[in-house]
Amino acid sequence: MDIRLGNGFDVHAFGPGDHVTLCGVDVTHDRGLVGHSDADVGMHTVTDAIYGALARGDIGQHFPPSDPQWKGAASEIFLRHAVAMARDTGFEISNVDCTLICEEPKIGPHAAQMRQVMSEIMGLEEDRVSVKATTSERLGFTGRGEGIACIATAALIKP
Repeated sequence: MDIRLGNGFDVHAFGPGDHVTLCGVDVTHDRGLVGHSDADVGMHTVTDAIYGALARGDIGQHFPPSDPQWKGAASEIFLRHAVAMARDTGFEISNVDCTLICEEPKIGPHAAQMRQVMSEIMGLEEDRVSVKATTSERLGFTGRGEGIACIATAALIKP
């Protein structure tokens, strides 16, 4: 059996807007997130974790921000690509664990919906997808409310 772990990390700054998209869910907020695509920091991080487990680079290598076709793109496209790549190379995604790091918006009220959306995109049972949040105790850029960070781990198995 081949078992692989990958991790991902991403950061997006706050900018103009009236919501943020996190793990595929639009969350009302007084600002948006800035990015070349839809800036879904959660989905980007899980995507990178899958690429990492496969030793296939990162999201920027597969979907370069210099390529205008990805401007404003839905991050679901990127995650579906990583999931397909895993399956095409004989791996199953065992589970993913995603931690959003921010002071605001509050993630708890939206975490179940985020898990549902992510599990549907990845073709996994919801009990194999964890979405949770923490603060940075008002320290650093996330603590000052300048943006959102995220870390994720993905476990892949090839029987």
